[in-house]
Amino acid sequence: MLVVSVIVHDRANGRVVLLRRGDDRPFAPGLWSLPSGKGAPGEPITHTAVRELREETGLEVEPQALRLTHVTHSAESPEAPEGFVVLVFAAQEWGGDPVNAEPDKHSAVAWCDTDDLPTDFVPSTRYALQRYLAGERPEVAVDGWGDA
Repeated sequence: MLVVSVIVHDRANGRVVLLRRGDDRPFAPGLWSLPSGKGAPGEPITHTAVRELREETGLEVEPQALRLTHVTHSAESPEAPEGFVVLVFAAQEWGGDPVNAEPDKHSAVAWCDTDDLPTDFVPSTRYALQRYLAGERPEVAVDGWGDA
């Protein structure tokens, strides 16, 4: 399964958009994360990122405004027992104000201070966000594969 996450970074105000997953979600219930979602067949991955960000937060970004910042290959999840790949993009240009556009999936969407990120955060996503905020080069990380 191919998944995208999007970092919407308001560099001028030192904040990023995060969402809190609903308590009934099969993956990471109740944890904070980046706006994320699955690719659709025949859809370019940058269009997936644009679509998922809009569907979850109401924010609009152009595909050309996205920059790849991280790749995670995870061993499994409830929705992908054979593993999945997450491409994390960042955007510093967007339109609109964030709203919880999918209240059936998320309990909150909010701007969060980059110096005070929540501790109850999806670990692999937090790692990708922290690397991005530290100015690290993109990397490929593996999660849940033992010593890989």
